[in-house]
Amino acid sequence: MSEMKAKLRPFKDYPAKHFRWSTDASGRVATITLNRPDKKNPLTFESYEELRDLFTNLKYASDVRAIVLTGAEGNFCSGGDVFEIIEPLTRMTMPDLLAFTRMTGEVVRAMRKCPQIIVAAIDGICAGAGAMLALASDLRLATPQAKTAFLFTRVGLAGADMGACGLLPRVIGQGHAADLLYTGRAMSAEEGFTWGFHNRLVPPAELAGAAHELARSLADGPWFAHGVTKTMFNQEWAMGVDEMIESEAQAQAICMVTGDFRRAFEAFAAKQKPAFEGN
Repeated sequence: MSEMKAKLRPFKDYPAKHFRWSTDASGRVATITLNRPDKKNPLTFESYEELRDLFTNLKYASDVRAIVLTGAEGNFCSGGDVFEIIEPLTRMTMPDLLAFTRMTGEVVRAMRKCPQIIVAAIDGICAGAGAMLALASDLRLATPQAKTAFLFTRVGLAGADMGACGLLPRVIGQGHAADLLYTGRAMSAEEGFTWGFHNRLVPPAELAGAAHELARSLADGPWFAHGVTKTMFNQEWAMGVDEMIESEAQAQAICMVTGDFRRAFEAFAAKQKPAFEGN
């Protein structure tokens, strides 16, 4: 075993404290469930920190290849808890406030940098920081009942929170993003699908199954190459065309020396389904 591979470890039995964590039998698909349904699954200081640390450390996972992010009992996430986060923030000094806003941004950064593809399964309320968790995910499935609101302006704050002003226009366009970030109004599921925020709308009873089916297809696919695609999505935002072309040439050459590339060809030639191993 190489020295770098020795650093990998299974996350199947990760002992989550501030949300639910589960995996399928193989450990390849993990599910994070925000689990405070009595308040529509809001975030706390502790759940922010645990999400940041978990997504940061998932680069060391030897088993988890895709993640489903969802909320319990008919809602995704209502944002920061009003009494456990918002009220304390009104009493903090600037250094503590900046430490908090940087920490929440680190959750988004960790989600974008972790190699696993994150599938958000969104039902009901998806607001504030919850909307940012959905936005930071790689793919988003939603029910027709989903209502997504970047409602920072509703509480006297800027729409610029956790990367919203940079990420949201790239997903739904500057005009639609301006509408949501200035007004704080809720985006309907139909608007979200039409604008490209939601990849698919599914009935509530089918949401969990559809999200896990999608995540499993990614986990069973060329997941090393998927991680490269995710990296390039992030890096190419700030590149010109020449830099994009060269960076993708290098990235694709890296994928071409993997065993997965060779196995895919051999399976195609034999008219079989390839078995990807991430190397």
